[in-house]
Amino acid sequence: MARLLRSFGYAASGIVSAVRREPNMRIHLAAAGCVTLLGALLGIARLEWALLLLAMGMVVTAELMNTAVERAVDLNTLEPHPLAKAAKDTAAGAVLAAAVFAAVIGAVIFIPHLWRLIT
Repeated sequence: MARLLRSFGYAASGIVSAVRREPNMRIHLAAAGCVTLLGALLGIARLEWALLLLAMGMVVTAELMNTAVERAVDLNTLEPHPLAKAAKDTAAGAVLAAAVFAAVIGAVIFIPHLWRLIT
């Protein structure tokens, strides 16, 4: 049990470190906060909440993985290297893909609710 608690502590430390050091993580969390507020204001359904939470979690998870890849690559070498660039670019691409997918999910959920409000 102590080892499990220690593992959770390490994981929490990694998340806190990413929030403190990575501006993009803070942007993703702010966007998630805005999405959460909008969902609450619009009174979206449970299934819509589930999809939004999945999408937001996917973006934050991708950003955490991107941060881990960047730090590991930087630890190995600060010299420009094609493989280092490819690793970092691919990890960043994963974040972009997750964010675009999340934005599409958000649009599919929110546009009908907003449309009903303005018509």
